[in-house]
Amino acid sequence: MSSAVVKIEDLHKIYSSGEVPVHAVRGVSLEIHRGEFLALMGASGSGKSTLMNTLGCLDRPTSGRYLLDGVDVAALGRDALADLRNQKLGFVFQGFNLLSRTTALENVELPMLYARRPLAPRELHARALHCLDIVGLAARHDHFPNQLSGGQQQRVAIARALVNEPQILLADEPTGNLDSKTSVEVMGVFQKLNDAGITIVMVTHELDIAHYCKRNLILRDGRIVRDEMVANRLVAAEELAKLQHAEAAAKLTGAPA
Repeated sequence: MSSAVVKIEDLHKIYSSGEVPVHAVRGVSLEIHRGEFLALMGASGSGKSTLMNTLGCLDRPTSGRYLLDGVDVAALGRDALADLRNQKLGFVFQGFNLLSRTTALENVELPMLYARRPLAPRELHARALHCLDIVGLAARHDHFPNQLSGGQQQRVAIARALVNEPQILLADEPTGNLDSKTSVEVMGVFQKLNDAGITIVMVTHELDIAHYCKRNLILRDGRIVRDEMVANRLVAAEELAKLQHAEAAAKLTGAPA
């Protein structure tokens, strides 16, 4: 039996809202196996965002087949599709999309409120706190977003994506609004989650960020032009240690880090 959690066959997506049809994705076939950490890369207009939206069941292909954990997505109605998305997928975006007047804990609890099986308040609280603990923010569970740094807000968003125990985490430019050091910290969280068995698909335009992944998929004009395993993969914990060492040395010498 195939271990592919995602299987796409001859996928096409054509947008025809204007006078000239736009072929966003052209005949893509792809398998993503459990435990992979895949970066989707390409210039603007390459089709990577359209492909990510299809993987997230946010957009339907014009033609082709998409199996998510063995389920043919095209055969599902709107409600069944929403259930599948809520049960199997977690989403992390470039903008953190946290509710400003809601604590970190309450933000993480939100996806569970839409689950088909309602949870008791005590279970909601416990699961949300556990996910905040995974990303290292349990101690700040009662903080509001404006009391957290950008990196901390993104980690809350990751915890929120984890709370329904998804099989796949879909991340769209998750480090796009973060500085270099914070980006490495967030990639460390993703590597930790991937090491625990979660499949991760990430859209990024940053080559250095893609080197933290295990596999890079490069698109151009709606087609896959390269699909390769990452050689000399970066380890976030090691890179963070280098940055901290450089900062400490800079403080001693008075030079910029």
